[in-house]
Amino acid sequence: MSKDISSTTLMYSILSVEDSVNTQKDYLDSGEIPEDEIEYEEEILGDLEQALMELIDLYKVRCKADPELPAIEELLGGDSEV
Repeated sequence: MSKDISSTTLMYSILSVEDSVNTQKDYLDSGEIPEDEIEYEEEILGDLEQALMELIDLYKVRCKADPELPAIEELLGGDSEV
């Protein structure tokens, strides 16, 4: 197995983690979390956001090497938080 992942795998990974970040944010905003679990759930969100940023950084490097790839803004549907 190659150590390098394909651009397609990287794009799907970004989209998947972005979806997980959004789901976790919605869960935190729902008010359904027991008080004693909020800090833990916030830590999970922080970890997911860190993972997303790392994947985005890798993707930006990949985009420089392959100009055929969509810009990260296009991949994330115009999300301006990137």
